[in-house]
Amino acid sequence: MLFRSGSMGLLSLLRNLKKDDAELRILMLGLDNSGKTTALKQLASEDPSTITPTQGFNIKSVQSAGFKLNVWDIGGQKHIRPYWKNYYANTDAIVYMVDSADVQRIDEAADELTALMGEEGLAGVPTLVYANKQDLLGAKTAAELMVEMDLVQFKDRWVHVEACSAKTGDGLEQGMQKLMEQKASKA
Repeated sequence: MLFRSGSMGLLSLLRNLKKDDAELRILMLGLDNSGKTTALKQLASEDPSTITPTQGFNIKSVQSAGFKLNVWDIGGQKHIRPYWKNYYANTDAIVYMVDSADVQRIDEAADELTALMGEEGLAGVPTLVYANKQDLLGAKTAAELMVEMDLVQFKDRWVHVEACSAKTGDGLEQGMQKLMEQKASKA
């Protein structure tokens, strides 16, 4: 019994050590012009002022809360969205960006997210939804988006909505921190 207790302590120590080099594969998705690439550049401490629409994908490695995040930022234009499924394999988390100031496209964003959540290859994958562009007048709050996009319907996974501004960086770290805490609690 003493050995078992000691080995559990060692196992915990090894898990904590491993956490420092833990790598997670994150898909960053959302409609075009929602702010995915700007957010990714902010998280990577790069200059977000020179951004063009993503025609394929960007990959960045970012450190957050002891995790190395390999973030796949995939274009959100309507003709690219059918190809999102090619990136689902081995996904540890989804970051879904919503332009909360573009009220005409919130239903479209909700439909795309609902379709994502129904994908077998993404079953149970934790999802962080960024309510982006909070720096603009008329932007929906995180709580309003949670209701309007009916995000409470997803009972098979952790879903969190975080208000942010990819342009200023406000809220990005807080959202990632909550996602990493959730991943660490499930490890």
